[in-house]
Amino acid sequence: MDLSHAHTQPAEKKRWYRQLYFYVLVAIVLGVVVGAAWPGVGVGVAMEPIGTAFVGLMKMLIGPIVFLTIVGGIASVADLKKVGLTGIKALTYFQIGTILAMVFGLVAINLFRLGDGVNADVSTLEPTEDVGSLVEAGQDQHWWDFLLRVLPESAVAPFVEGEILQIIFMAVVFGVALNAVGAVGAPVLSGIQRLTAVVFKVLAFIMKAAPLGAFGAMAYAIGEYGLETLTSLGSLIALFYVTSALFVFVVLGSLMAYLRLNVFHLLRYLREELLLILGTSTAEPALPGLMRKMEHAGVEKSTVGLVVPTGYSFNLDGAAIYLSLAALYIAQATNTDLSITEQLGLLAIMLLTSKGAAGVAGGGFIALTATLSTVGTIPAAGIMLVFGIDKFMSECRALVNFCGNAVATLFIAHWDKTLDRDRARRVLRGDDVPPLHEIDEVPAATVDTEDAAAPATPAPGAVAVPVPAGARA
Repeated sequence: MDLSHAHTQPAEKKRWYRQLYFYVLVAIVLGVVVGAAWPGVGVGVAMEPIGTAFVGLMKMLIGPIVFLTIVGGIASVADLKKVGLTGIKALTYFQIGTILAMVFGLVAINLFRLGDGVNADVSTLEPTEDVGSLVEAGQDQHWWDFLLRVLPESAVAPFVEGEILQIIFMAVVFGVALNAVGAVGAPVLSGIQRLTAVVFKVLAFIMKAAPLGAFGAMAYAIGEYGLETLTSLGSLIALFYVTSALFVFVVLGSLMAYLRLNVFHLLRYLREELLLILGTSTAEPALPGLMRKMEHAGVEKSTVGLVVPTGYSFNLDGAAIYLSLAALYIAQATNTDLSITEQLGLLAIMLLTSKGAAGVAGGGFIALTATLSTVGTIPAAGIMLVFGIDKFMSECRALVNFCGNAVATLFIAHWDKTLDRDRARRVLRGDDVPPLHEIDEVPAATVDTEDAAAPATPAPGAVAVPVPAGARA
């Protein structure tokens, strides 16, 4: 069967009230109402497990999706040297983006100096039991720890423990080997592409529970921490959100303009994922959706497979803004004067400590502790000043991290000449664009996923099996 004519018709557009983002938005609003009106219900056993279970189900698929996508992408390219260059370009972009984000945070807190007048007594700031383990982890953190975590101890452990960096390492090695064996690996590559289609179909099923997961997570968060927490340090929260918004619209928007694309169109295109992050306070459940949508928007599969998962560990723009802003706020609140030179030195340290906490649970808070412990001049106990609002800051961190990775994928694809910019412009604009002609194409997850156009199923023995690049040499 010739697949070249498959998927020539785009799936029928769903009305706005049947789209996933609408139901997630309604669920978030209901969660806030329930958490604020009945906090006892919001923090009870009936609510917390709902959000936790959904996030857990999504995390279950992240490892397989990352592995399969990277392997399939690398095994299909003709020039392996190009894969290595893409990785170098991505890491270069990530480092520059992190520096810009940290500078944004430093400038904002220096302009508004919200910590002045707090006059916090360091001797009275004792970490609670919950914070103690994070503080200890931060003090023991080293910048080179992420390098050690890249190498897995077994082939199964990374998938069990959710170690994305180790999964990326394994996938790159396996993909290169599959590419190198030539025609012998063709059946394996075909099987990987088919398995990818199955995994994304499972993802589509789980995504139907996204509104329920967002409701449970938001109800628990508001019920546990209370709306009053938002007002106690509201000015710091507001400054962080405004600074983050400016970074997205000015810095990321400028990069999109350079690509002759519209950042607002991109945000609209990713609205389901952004609302999912807003409801669950973590960007991990949105990773599979971002990978699929970037491919649909015209980014080559191998580029998506390398840039998106790696960016989730190294391109943390939101965390970088938070790190610089929170560190300077604590310094101001504890009457610790830092010169411009000392602040630039702090930025250099944060570049290392932020990488050391990559892929670790509570990484942002651990990186902040590691930074303060390394600098020595800012009291590490000052983290208690921002711990109470960290939950509400985490939502914005995750949103900015996600937006940064979406723009990074498009920019690096353009830099690497693997971006179909005309297709990207039409997809982001909302035009009816036929799905890509791939055997593993799966429709984007919506409320009516089962009714969307399903990928064509070729007859046994009639599939034009793609041949790895090694066989074409």
